[in-house]
Amino acid sequence: MSVNINTVYQAVLAVTNKEQRGYITPQEFNYLANQAQLDIFEQYFYDVNQFSRLPGNSTEYSDMVEILDEKISLFEKTSQSVTNGITLPSDLYRLGSVIFNNAEASQVKQKDWIYIKSSPLNQPTNDFPIFIKDEAGVKVYGKNVSGSVEQKTSGVTCNYVKQPAVVSWAYNAITGTYDASNSINFELHPSEETELIIKILALAGIILKDNSLYGIASGEDVKNTQQEKS
Repeated sequence: MSVNINTVYQAVLAVTNKEQRGYITPQEFNYLANQAQLDIFEQYFYDVNQFSRLPGNSTEYSDMVEILDEKISLFEKTSQSVTNGITLPSDLYRLGSVIFNNAEASQVKQKDWIYIKSSPLNQPTNDFPIFIKDEAGVKVYGKNVSGSVEQKTSGVTCNYVKQPAVVSWAYNAITGTYDASNSINFELHPSEETELIIKILALAGIILKDNSLYGIASGEDVKNTQQEKS
């Protein structure tokens, strides 16, 4: 599932041309498209966090969280390439669970590690591993055959949410026509097509220094929000 980048670009051009607001070049569009996709993607996590703070067990809120979870699930991946138990995937956006020996590792803070490894009661085991995350990645700890704590450098996987791929509307340099084979579509849920168009128009209005275009996009955004709530 994805949103076709050419469909979005043509819709954006149709609005800007109809309103005589100026032409958005492919380069400008690609920049705006990636910003719009990232804005929508990051909003998912903000919304999930906000809904989780609401009291009660409202069906309306739970349905909205379920929809958000479905949209986020498109970006969930499992990595087998946690090199030496340290380096995380290059497309990582948010780390989920870290797995060793079919057991989920518990995360601990670096400052607590010195106390944990020296305490026989709190030391990690292969059945109850732990991991530390820093700027280099993750370090997973269990025990070796002699019962000593050691870092695990193989058999480590992680579940994570990936970053959206960089989208690109490509074109033939000679004819100027759309080049589907070299284009990269949006990875967002298909239901986000209209939202993408609105976001891109809003950003284009700012770039083109055209407040009325920004107003059109903002007005559509408000209308869509009201319809969702009704």
